[in-house]
Amino acid sequence: MSQVVVASNRGPVSFSLSDDGALEMRRGGGGLVSGLAGVASGQDVLWVCASLGEADRTAARRAPDGRIDLAGHDTGGAAVRMLDIPAATFHRAYNAVANSTLWFVHHLLYDTPRSPHFDARARRDWQSYEAYNAAFADALARDAAPGAKAAIQDYHLSLAPRMLRDRRPDLRIVHFSHTPWAPPEYFRLLPDDIGAQVLLGILGADHAGFLTERWASAFLDCCEVVLGARVDRAARTVTCGGRTTRVGVHALGVDGTALRERAAQQDVAERARALREQVADRQLIVRIDRTELSKNIVRGLAAYREMLANHPEWHGRVVHLAFAYPSRYDLPEYREYTAAVQRMAKQIAEEFGTATWEPLILQVNDDYPRSLAAYGLADVLLVNPIRDGMNLVAKEGPVLSERGCALVLSREAGAAAELSDDALVVNPYDVSQTAEALHQGLLMPRDQRAERCARLVSAATALPPQRWFADQLAALD
Repeated sequence: MSQVVVASNRGPVSFSLSDDGALEMRRGGGGLVSGLAGVASGQDVLWVCASLGEADRTAARRAPDGRIDLAGHDTGGAAVRMLDIPAATFHRAYNAVANSTLWFVHHLLYDTPRSPHFDARARRDWQSYEAYNAAFADALARDAAPGAKAAIQDYHLSLAPRMLRDRRPDLRIVHFSHTPWAPPEYFRLLPDDIGAQVLLGILGADHAGFLTERWASAFLDCCEVVLGARVDRAARTVTCGGRTTRVGVHALGVDGTALRERAAQQDVAERARALREQVADRQLIVRIDRTELSKNIVRGLAAYREMLANHPEWHGRVVHLAFAYPSRYDLPEYREYTAAVQRMAKQIAEEFGTATWEPLILQVNDDYPRSLAAYGLADVLLVNPIRDGMNLVAKEGPVLSERGCALVLSREAGAAAELSDDALVVNPYDVSQTAEALHQGLLMPRDQRAERCARLVSAATALPPQRWFADQLAALD
């Protein structure tokens, strides 16, 4: 079996420093880590990732040539090389370009009268993004065995496939985008040369993967409009500069068995008991998100407020549990958004709360076991992003639902392509429509909810992370 080399910004392990200066390692989460677990046990895997903070950099410097697995750490069977990229270069590449530019473009988040603003500083930031991608390409080129498969992940590493192709033409390369992809008219907010570099970077791969047909089609459109490339939509190929890249759709699902096993542990049961005491016999609307601009938390809370205003029969009979975990707090737009979430929560509490009823519980500290417990107790699950590559909350919630939950789902989530038949689908900008969908979800008969939820579970678990990742590798054969 050929060697597999994986590249992603965040790796399978991360580090923190204890009070006495000792390194403490923790295993990473998320679909990619889960997906690689099974693959790593069956073949030769090397994972290249970035040091995300000072503790990671310390670990990388102490490990032989950055090889975390050779420094005595349990990395789950994979060899892990953690790159010690200079902090200033990483900051500009990660925050200024990946998260403040490419993320904003693909999620259509710009307030265009004011931003973006591509000036000399933006060019300097782009040079750091190029250097960051080159560091990955150099490491992959050095470590990969002849004919190895390279799986490069996400918008942080848009340039790396082309850079790696130039260094190691013998490798078989796949790039996977976990975000949506912007349509050409929005993608062209990027400076012409930078937009072309992003597309050409991904076209350095043999196979470019996307979460839904919609995002894959937008990428093909951009290649045709921006690059003038030859696009075959029936075959899903792009030919540019004498090379042809295949484009595929791989819809990431959840590992239902693993998720249920984790939810059955004692810490989840304890939090479920505490939530039941807090909510009592009221119905429960749940949302679980990071305070990420695309997640649309403020409009979701506004919809709940409007539902309470329009339907006073729910007063005292329903609780909204909103998990809004901090995200990217070093960016000013995210700090303001978090404050807006808190202002809306306060407004709901002041307008509707009573001595015996707390209509909204806002949870801002990250508590994964409590999230799993909330999934199990939810009567209605609200997932209303303005744009999302997939959204695994929409898939995890039904899997763990104890009685069958109603799913209120944005049509702009990638998951809507698979789940819309059994969800209450909403326009995420339409607060009134979302309010009525919450009302309908609460009123839905229990047997109908259970039937819908069972079909949601079937769709959600159709392509679990291990198979999703294996399919990407198989596309290279």
